[in-house]
Amino acid sequence: MIELVTRDIAYRHGGTEMLGLLVAPTGATGLPSVLLVHDAFGLGTETQSIASRLAALGLTVFAADVWAGRQLPASPAEIGPLIGSMVADRAQWHGRVAAAHAAAITQPEVDPRAVVGLGHCFGGSSVLELLRTGALLDASASSGAGAASVTLRGVVAIHAGLDLLAEDWDTAAAAGAAKKADAGWLAPRVLICSGADDPMATPEQRRVVQAGLDRAGIDWELDLYSGTVHAFTSPNAAHSPEPEVFNYHPANAGRAWSATLRFLREIFPEMSGTASP
Repeated sequence: MIELVTRDIAYRHGGTEMLGLLVAPTGATGLPSVLLVHDAFGLGTETQSIASRLAALGLTVFAADVWAGRQLPASPAEIGPLIGSMVADRAQWHGRVAAAHAAAITQPEVDPRAVVGLGHCFGGSSVLELLRTGALLDASASSGAGAASVTLRGVVAIHAGLDLLAEDWDTAAAAGAAKKADAGWLAPRVLICSGADDPMATPEQRRVVQAGLDRAGIDWELDLYSGTVHAFTSPNAAHSPEPEVFNYHPANAGRAWSATLRFLREIFPEMSGTASP
């Protein structure tokens, strides 16, 4: 069994200080890594548990703190303004995720050339939104927030809110087209795991994302689960007062985890740990 170490890492975007969390095997240096972006509830126990499960695979995990100050909103009244502020100011949203990546790749446990972005719900939206800007495809692309330096080997978005994404994939398409001529370039791969009945990832919203990824020349996969809505991997969603919107689906949570493991092992065949269920 792999022993893990954790430490808090402060980083900034603009005038805002955030407090990320690094989880890694004891004594690790230069490992393949995951930039983990939390869901709408912030960098709390559920995201920290995911970080530990991933690190037990022999990966370094840097969990971002997009809300800043380790805020843990607990109700729609608290969550709504936070998400709304990111959607209203996408430069801030992109910049905070990019700042987490910049902090992650300076850590000795991280191989900066081998990082995958992963998120659930809002976190999945975040990694896809950064991809949409073209910042992950071409160092000359600009999201207007300094995110151009971000490079990732892959993106995993689990029950992402596709309704939060802007529909303009032009920059990503242009960046992807420019990089196709570079024989040494590895386009990031994408895995999306979504509930077929998720009102925050409708068939039309999925179509827009798929078309955008195609235009950017990105190899993508979509795992679509029947009878499944939003937040299906979260046990807390089992108690939702709106089960037609949010609901835990244990079987499909397991399928999404298995798909994630397979995806990560394809990108990082050197992964050494044993997966927990």
